[in-house]
Formats: sequence, C-alpha cells, structure tokens
Amino acid sequence: MRKSARYSTLAAAGLLALSSLTACANDAASTASTGSGGKSDGKGTKVKIMVGGLDKVIYLPAMLTQRLGYFDAEGLNVELLTEPAGVQAETALVAGQVQGTVGFYDHTLDLQTKGKAVESVVQFSRAPGEVEVVSTRAAGDITSPKDFKGKKLGITSLGSSTDFLTKYLAVKNGVKVSDFSPVAVGAGATFISALQQGSIDGGMTTDPTVATILDKKAGKVLVDMRTPEGSQKALGGPYPSSSLYMQTDWVNGHKDTVQKLVNAFVKTLKWMSTHSAAEIAAKMPADYAQGDKALYTQSIKSTLPMFTDDGVMPENGPETVEKVLKAFNTNIQNADVDLSKTYTTEFVEAAK
Repeated sequence: MRKSARYSTLAAAGLLALSSLTACANDAASTASTGSGGKSDGKGTKVKIMVGGLDKVIYLPAMLTQRLGYFDAEGLNVELLTEPAGVQAETALVAGQVQGTVGFYDHTLDLQTKGKAVESVVQFSRAPGEVEVVSTRAAGDITSPKDFKGKKLGITSLGSSTDFLTKYLAVKNGVKVSDFSPVAVGAGATFISALQQGSIDGGMTTDPTVATILDKKAGKVLVDMRTPEGSQKALGGPYPSSSLYMQTDWVNGHKDTVQKLVNAFVKTLKWMSTHSAAEIAAKMPADYAQGDKALYTQSIKSTLPMFTDDGVMPENGPETVEKVLKAFNTNIQNADVDLSKTYTTEFVEAAK
C-alpha cells in the first residue's frame, strides 16, 4: 500500500542559493534540456533533478540512467544538476527550484520534523556507501570512533548525511558531539587536500574520493559502510541512503511523471546488477575517471554492494535510520516521526 503525506508550508525566503555547477555538472547539463518540471514541449516531459554530487559513486544511478537512454525511453526530458553536498540539494528541492533530489533518504525524516512533507519514491541503496578514513599521520591516534574526542573530522557540509553519520559513530562509541570538531571540506580534491594538509585528522567520504586517498596513501579506512555487512556492523541494520526523493504534494499531482522516473531508475538498478564495474564505468562520462580509469572502476566495484536491484526500501531500513538520527538529533528525539510518510512503495511496485 502506498504511503503518502500531506505537504506543508515551504521554508521562508532566503534559502541557501545554488552554487556554481562543477565541470561534471556541466557535462550532465549538456546531455539534457533545461526547463520547468512537468511541462512537455514535444521532446518529453521536463524534470529537473538536483544530485548531491553527480560524480559520487553513491549517486551513480542518476547519470547512468541518462547515459543508458532510459529517461528518453520513458518520454522524459531530464536535466541533472549537481551540488557538492546532499543538504544543499535538499535546499534546492524545498525551495521549488527542482522537482526531485537524488540524495540520502535520512533527509526526509529530518525535514518532516521541520514541517516539510518529502518522500523517497525509489530507493537506490541499502547501505550508506560512506567510509570514515583517517589521515596517515593520525592513524596511530585514531584506531576507532572512540578516539574522535578532540579531533577535527571532515564532512561534506553541516547538516549533511556525512555529518549525521559521523555524529552517530561518535555517540555510539561514547564520544559527545561537542567533543570533536566537524569541518566542512566537501568531497573530492578539497577533502583530500584537507586530509593531506592536516586541516582534518580524518573524515567521512565516498568513492571515488576513498579510492584516490588509498591510492595516494594519504589515509586509511577506519569504518567501511559500503556494504550491507558494513552497515550492519557500524549502524546495527540496513541503512537506506541514496534515493530519489520529492515533495509529496508534487508526487501526488504528477503521478504519471513520477512513475516514468521510477521506471527508468529501476531499469538502471537491474542493469547494474547484471553488469561488471568495468562495464558500468565505460558508460559514465570520461572525466569522472579523472585520468585513471582503473582506479575509477575499482571505486565502482567497492561501492556496488550498497545498491538495490529493484528500488524497494529495505526491510527495517527506515527504523535503522530513525535510530541513528535519534542518537544525536534533538529534533528527531523530540518528534513523533511518521516513517510511513517518508517513503512510498507505490511506484516501485508498479515498475515491477
């Protein structure tokens, strides 16, 4: 049965403005048209989707779906845009600048406590795909999250899912969130530079950043959550992360368009489950490999276990996410979150 929610008032004016698109975003925009969502111009129904980092492997299904031609096959004209952090992509959605966001499911719970009705319509993953790394120089001092006290830990941005998960790992291991310093360093080159220069002692990031750090011997893996087993060990259960989430009112008013989007993404997830990392890498934009195709392929291979093959929310996943957020987030602790309103299975069931 479909789980739905009632849309609430949008946040006041003055929401965070969108940053300039990166080179990867420009690559994405060049393969799609511009325009407002939900209107057709003869080239397909136009939809704008903001991705919390198009070149991150955890969000790979967004670009891959476009490269495989599945949006076109569904009669959609999708424009993929990018922001370096999921929380900024979330802001674009709430502000009405895009119709959908490819980001972490946990934002739907956080937004509900703020009076905003947003739901995941297709779930890409069953694990975070995140890795807590420590710099080579700090590896002797940080051997587990119990050692986070007094340390500077990198996250993509404050309020991001990397921020959420870092706080959980700390609290779970007896370290207060006030005992360490979260540092917003983004991902990719900025994260690696901060690690190498000592601006951070460690931090949470994803592939291909993780693969590059290991290749440069700039850091070591402390906690690996790229697999369901890693998620179970670190978080106590499956942790649905990357997904397509949208404002519930928009979903209810554009069901045909949402169904087509979900159809396209489910096709991609099934395709990924039957193809190798090398075959997937070959479909992606050349600049995503940053000149090292073998390393990029390895980063995809390391992250592939996190993905679902059908877009269905993993059993007990929402409960795990709520447990994690409640460990440190006072908004969640003091709220009665209705998990049934944070996702819907209506469209993935129809896509089957």
